[in-house]
Amino acid sequence: MEYIEGHARDQALLLPASVEDYVAADNPVRFIDAFVDDLDLREAGFQRSRPKPTGRPGYDPADLLRLYLYGYLNRVRSTRRLAAEAARNLELIWLLRGVRPDFRTIADFRRDNQASFKAVFRAFVLLCRKLDLFGRELLAVDGTRLKAVNSRARNVSREQLTTYLAAADARLERYLAELDQIDRGEDAADTGRGDMLATKIARLREQRQASAALMGQLEDSSEGQVSLTDPDARLMVAHSRVTVGYNAQVAVDAKHSLIVEQHVTNACNDMGLLAPTVGAAMDALGVERIEAVADMGYHSGDDIVACEAAGITPYIPRPRRGTAVGNGLFPKERFRYDPEADVYHCPGGQVLDTRYASVTRGHLSVQYSSPAACAGCQIKARCTTGRWRRINRGEHEAVIERMATRLAKRPGILAIRKSTVEHPFGSIKQWMHQGAFLMRGLEKVRAEFSLTALAYNLRRAITLIGVPGLIQAVQA
Repeated sequence: MEYIEGHARDQALLLPASVEDYVAADNPVRFIDAFVDDLDLREAGFQRSRPKPTGRPGYDPADLLRLYLYGYLNRVRSTRRLAAEAARNLELIWLLRGVRPDFRTIADFRRDNQASFKAVFRAFVLLCRKLDLFGRELLAVDGTRLKAVNSRARNVSREQLTTYLAAADARLERYLAELDQIDRGEDAADTGRGDMLATKIARLREQRQASAALMGQLEDSSEGQVSLTDPDARLMVAHSRVTVGYNAQVAVDAKHSLIVEQHVTNACNDMGLLAPTVGAAMDALGVERIEAVADMGYHSGDDIVACEAAGITPYIPRPRRGTAVGNGLFPKERFRYDPEADVYHCPGGQVLDTRYASVTRGHLSVQYSSPAACAGCQIKARCTTGRWRRINRGEHEAVIERMATRLAKRPGILAIRKSTVEHPFGSIKQWMHQGAFLMRGLEKVRAEFSLTALAYNLRRAITLIGVPGLIQAVQA
């Protein structure tokens, strides 16, 4: 039996095959084409969105946007690889109609239109809202650390520079003293030692001068660290792992785990980021009130107050800070506050009514204690190792307690947060292989993550609605 054979490579075909035949009706490239056609690139801020009447013709920004959307959707982010795929990939040949931009043109397009990719992401969010893919009731918020183009060796902190400068000064003093001995003829055993020391001193002075310049840069900027390859990247700790990178924040709708809002910052922790992230998501969803759940890394009295003022009902577990719990003592939750009498009741049934107010970092707090009650308490060893126990109450404690009461009534909401917001991060890092950035600088990184989040949403929407359904929604 013969095998199925193809055409001879040198055979001329009377009726050549159409590229259209290679792209099925449910191929995602058909939606990419329809989606970009429907965008107003000028309103989105893309450069050269209107061709000039004179000069050499340039590439249509719509074609380059199609190329990037296809690349990020198919795990191809390198501009050189995108240029290669445009010449050999039949889907891209169909999508770009045979246009083959070189890698520099592709890279320049992403660099020159950094802010515009966020507008494209927002346009797709509005399309998903039109398709009723958002529940618009509960948002799960979280952040993840993504590696920057900067190694740990190329990141230095104020403490490292201080230690190095002190060590360099000590070495210089030692080298100079030894060189003085050689010059006075006290150490003539090694005639080449003086030349070697002079070389070491010159090199050490040069290195010290560079380090001193970095220290001056830190003092001028009031920063605690500086990165040499990517100046905007910061040293961050996540799950006992230390990396130099960025903090990517997402707000994910609980209905289908679609990303509603995303942005990238170089803040080393998540405190203070909940209210602005959820507020931007509410804008996109067109709602005035919404619930938001986050992990304890977002627990901040100021942020919780800002959330409630903006119509956001937050659910954040309270972290157990301080040494009491670690030492096996009663946690603060065992002390009950009486708002009418403005006192605390301790686990031993005593009243803590002595109050001392203080201001720390601009925040008012009040300490409650009862030295007399603690002196004769039978369970003092389980409460404190000091002379008496002090309970600190911050100015936003009432708001935090109100949130704790809500959370106690809905303990399952934390499991919903985990299953909702970890889905995008798992897909982005594992399936899409985008656990690190390719570009340098905060604005460029934000553009790159906008494309990443858009590609994730595209894949989810295709799974939920299908390509024909999405095309119909765009053309409606």
